[in-house]
Amino acid sequence: MSEAMIEVEGLTKRFGTFTAVDHVSFNVGKGSIFGFLGPNGSGKSTVIRMLCGILEPSEGTARIGGHDVVKDTEAIKPMIGYMSQKFSLYDELTVDENLIFAGKLYSLSGRELKQRRDELIAITHLDPYLNRRAQLLSGGWRQRLAMACSLMHKPTVLFLDEPTAGIDPVARRELWDLLFEFAGAGMTLFVTTHYMDEAERCDHVGYIYMSKLIVCGEPDELKQMPEVSPPGTRRLDVTCDHLTSALRAVRAMEGVRSATVFGQSMHLLVDQSVTPDKIDNRLREVGITHTEIHEIGPSLEDVFVTLSEQHSREQKRAA
Repeated sequence: MSEAMIEVEGLTKRFGTFTAVDHVSFNVGKGSIFGFLGPNGSGKSTVIRMLCGILEPSEGTARIGGHDVVKDTEAIKPMIGYMSQKFSLYDELTVDENLIFAGKLYSLSGRELKQRRDELIAITHLDPYLNRRAQLLSGGWRQRLAMACSLMHKPTVLFLDEPTAGIDPVARRELWDLLFEFAGAGMTLFVTTHYMDEAERCDHVGYIYMSKLIVCGEPDELKQMPEVSPPGTRRLDVTCDHLTSALRAVRAMEGVRSATVFGQSMHLLVDQSVTPDKIDNRLREVGITHTEIHEIGPSLEDVFVTLSEQHSREQKRAA
């Protein structure tokens, strides 16, 4: 990993007797895209709020650019941009007015404000909508505006809390194209998301579950974890007609550890004794004659589902 821009050690946040974040530790390299994943309520937003100095940790430490988030809050503020999960700009103001207001919050004025405004309009292609009220923008353009406002002061670290939630696939891809441009220019990006395809685009990903960070690493490294593909097993992609009937038939087979629909096919985790021929024969028995079966590697979704189930079982045993 390159020089660390974000350093987190034992970060913990309690609200009364409830522990929202439990001794989380990770580093984020300068100029990288870090994907932070986990179910709703797992602690993702709480971690971001502590890193931004909005919440004070109950335990542990965190540093951004070498500055402690508790002791050096004023030094950190100019370094970070924050795009919240919910659109938080002013609906009654136009796009242009929101940009100017955001710039003035960071003490920009005169030529400097105009220059930065013009730069961000060019980057985000907001120029056709400058005089439109934010309330009247589509989801994708609202997100572009929110991102532009969070970048007015030229932060070196940008936190994005589910930036693509609720927007269409085209807008989602365009937003990620912008993120790659920012990372290429040296900005460090910390992104929370529920989309596995977005996680695949990150340099590193961390997965938080029930307040604990249970894994952190490069996507390809995580897929090689022995817990995800236990010895003596294989993963199969099965494309066929009548997926619902096929899924029911395959799940009843001995040696099939898991089976789930994935797009137009099924993804199976099976014992090595379960060959493609056996799967094909079983499907023929229920009247499904046209199948395509081939071996595949695990996906990030497989990683997180497997680790979540394992962690949940461990917590139940501990209780």
